[in-house]
Amino acid sequence: MGHEKIETNIGLMMVLIVFVISIGGLVQIVPLFFMESLIKPVDNLKPYSALELAGRDIYIRESCMVCHSQMIRPFRAETERYGHYSVAGEFVYDRPFQWGSKRTGPDLHRVGGRYSDEWHYAHLMNPRDVVPESVMPGYPWLADSLIDGEEVQYRMQALKDWFGHPYTDEQIKNAPAAVEGKTELEALVAHLQNLGTSIKTTR
Repeated sequence: MGHEKIETNIGLMMVLIVFVISIGGLVQIVPLFFMESLIKPVDNLKPYSALELAGRDIYIRESCMVCHSQMIRPFRAETERYGHYSVAGEFVYDRPFQWGSKRTGPDLHRVGGRYSDEWHYAHLMNPRDVVPESVMPGYPWLADSLIDGEEVQYRMQALKDWFGHPYTDEQIKNAPAAVEGKTELEALVAHLQNLGTSIKTTR
């Protein structure tokens, strides 16, 4: 009898659906805020430097995450190929994070230090120069665009004020000088070289 009343009253059904989903969501999400392992940075994790932060913004702007995930799952097939599985504490300073499972290209979470800067420069200018079978587009215009130091400084200040990222006043003050004369290509390579390096891996 009760089910019939709910199933024949679309308004009541909608309210109850929203209620059940809300309770389920709270049960799933609220405990995460109290799990220290999810909100505490792993050892050796540092907030992005001015150049790395600029590179990360370019990575997002150019939609690199559409083809490359940054989330190595704890499966043997993935850890043997990419390295140590991803840990929540590595992403404390990522806003927004770049998780996902879309892999037109390989996962990049442990790419930091795997290749030289020169390799990355060549790969970003024309991927087929170093990976003949690559379907990735080139990004040669990044070599012609300079980083805006004031914008990076503003981003660092906002991350400190709004999200508590541990930037010092000196780091924020020196941000424009740290990226002065640097191209977007150099910034993107700096970001890639930093990915996944807070956890030591043999891969």
